[in-house]
Amino acid sequence: MDLTLHASFLPQDDPDAALAFYRDLLGFEVRGDVGKGSMRWITVGPVGQPDTSVVLHPPGVDADLTEDERRTVFEMMAKGTYGGIVLATADLDAVFDRLQASADVVQEPIKQPWGVRDCAFRDPAGNLIRVQERN
Repeated sequence: MDLTLHASFLPQDDPDAALAFYRDLLGFEVRGDVGKGSMRWITVGPVGQPDTSVVLHPPGVDADLTEDERRTVFEMMAKGTYGGIVLATADLDAVFDRLQASADVVQEPIKQPWGVRDCAFRDPAGNLIRVQERN
């Protein structure tokens, strides 16, 4: 099998704040922005990696969700336990220095017991963004 990761999906409840975080702070390029108002699906991805994207989507809009499930999605987003991604960088300290003034820091850079060195932030919707250092 020849599989690659094409897209991950993260909820966003404020498209402009999501763009400011992913485009302006992380430096991702915008590959698509469809819809209007708060009902926008924004596709972003790292520059130079056109085959890997993150789709930032309105939460709880799936027609198959019950009201209880929809409420759970919003409760989990508020707690920061609904969505997340792991990014990688060659210079974790530089990334942390750039992000710490503008993002919600969850964890400063630390060497984890399993060997990876990483840090963590929350995006404006509460999604956990872990950044690990490439070896």
